[in-house]
Amino acid sequence: MNNKFLKNIIFLLFINLLIKPFWILGVDRAVQNLVGDTSYGLYLAISQFSYLFYILLDLGLTNFNNRNIAQNNHLLSKHFVGISQAKIFLTVLYFLVIFIIGWLIGYRGEQLKLLAIVGFNQVLLSFILYVRSNISALLLFKTDSMLSVLDRVLMILICSFMLWSGFVPKENFNIYSYIYSQTFSYVVTLAIAIAIVLKHTGKLTIRINIPFVIMIIKKSLPYALLVLLMSFYNRLEPVLIERILPDDIAATQAGVYARAWRLFDAGNNISYLFSVILLPLFAAIIKEKEDLQGLVKQSFGIMLSMTCTIAVLCIFYSHNFMEVMYPDQLNNESSTILMILMGSFVSVSVTYIFGTLLTANGNLKQLNIVAACGVVINIALNCTFIPHFQAVGAAFTSLCVQFITCLIQFFIARKIFNLKFGVSFWFRLLAFLVLISTTAYISTLLSINWLISFLIAAAACVIIAFITKMLNYNEIKELITSSLKNIKK
Repeated sequence: MNNKFLKNIIFLLFINLLIKPFWILGVDRAVQNLVGDTSYGLYLAISQFSYLFYILLDLGLTNFNNRNIAQNNHLLSKHFVGISQAKIFLTVLYFLVIFIIGWLIGYRGEQLKLLAIVGFNQVLLSFILYVRSNISALLLFKTDSMLSVLDRVLMILICSFMLWSGFVPKENFNIYSYIYSQTFSYVVTLAIAIAIVLKHTGKLTIRINIPFVIMIIKKSLPYALLVLLMSFYNRLEPVLIERILPDDIAATQAGVYARAWRLFDAGNNISYLFSVILLPLFAAIIKEKEDLQGLVKQSFGIMLSMTCTIAVLCIFYSHNFMEVMYPDQLNNESSTILMILMGSFVSVSVTYIFGTLLTANGNLKQLNIVAACGVVINIALNCTFIPHFQAVGAAFTSLCVQFITCLIQFFIARKIFNLKFGVSFWFRLLAFLVLISTTAYISTLLSINWLISFLIAAAACVIIAFITKMLNYNEIKELITSSLKNIKK
């Protein structure tokens, strides 16, 4: 194993776990508290709408480029120009799509202005990820790791100065201050990333190569369709809340949903890092035609232990979390939404195991069918529940859709790979769930500060995971070691 590579992977995971949760739970939360649910809710709805079509900015070009340049460094100069041209063309397509669809669903005036700025930020982010793919392909892992959080660090510094320094009157801070801080941070990060790549490209020959652009896009279409469909059923709720409900409560309800969704998003970032490790590992094992049974069972057990513990603790302490994060708000509704979304969190995290396994095996057709079903169910349930139950109805829809798609992916993967977990595994899982739920409930009855009882419950849940053998130290060590070795390959 390459020690340098190992250190860089650990460094990447560390800085992402350090910076991104702080951004989500610290600065982003403080912004919503300051600007209010209505203003932030409108921003979230439009931001999520713009993200639904984010794949149009990439179409898999970043993944194609990373793999291709890693194998052929000498093509960097040629492909950097060619793919950049393709992304400029896709940018025009992206803006046409979001503005036409935005207009058709009723966006006007202020909403279109927000959409233009947020859409531009999505374009900048897409270019950052593409330029970073060249840097990681050149094996400049530490540089890429730093760039992966640079935009967030800049935003934290800018927003922290405006929010807490006292130099900027709080009444002057609005949602546009927040969005423009993102724009500035993305521009600086992109400029630095481009400067790093240009050091390695040598002389650039700018020539329009239409056949090259078409070839890359055609290769990327199945993957792009999957990402587009998954974006729809994963991020549609805030958009539909803001569009379906009456104007006087729509944006506010989207903001109420955002309070609970923020914790869901923070947890999801952690689970996603798990899939980043598993994808190359699954691909390597499938290529060598080795047995996947042990690895899938280990990763499934670890993911369930981690996510179920987080979900159970958030469910029993949901009101405490909401009161601490939003002290000036009435949080009963957000507390309920958080409890429901924690079920979604477990389901989404499990799809990072079986969806990643199917992706590594090239089963994009099956995944696209599942994702398409998810979109249809999502829209149907949201149109049914949101008018009656508002943001809570959207959360319940998320729970239903994520559980159904998770279950389907599990059964597809089990059939294709003939996976067997055994009765003992399911019995241990059931015992684990019963014990951690009981422990969390009892901890809420203790006559001590809730934070202390929460920490006691969290520690007890970890111990229970090892007692029930849902977690095994040697298996975790083996999984991480094998993952890093196969990523290098």
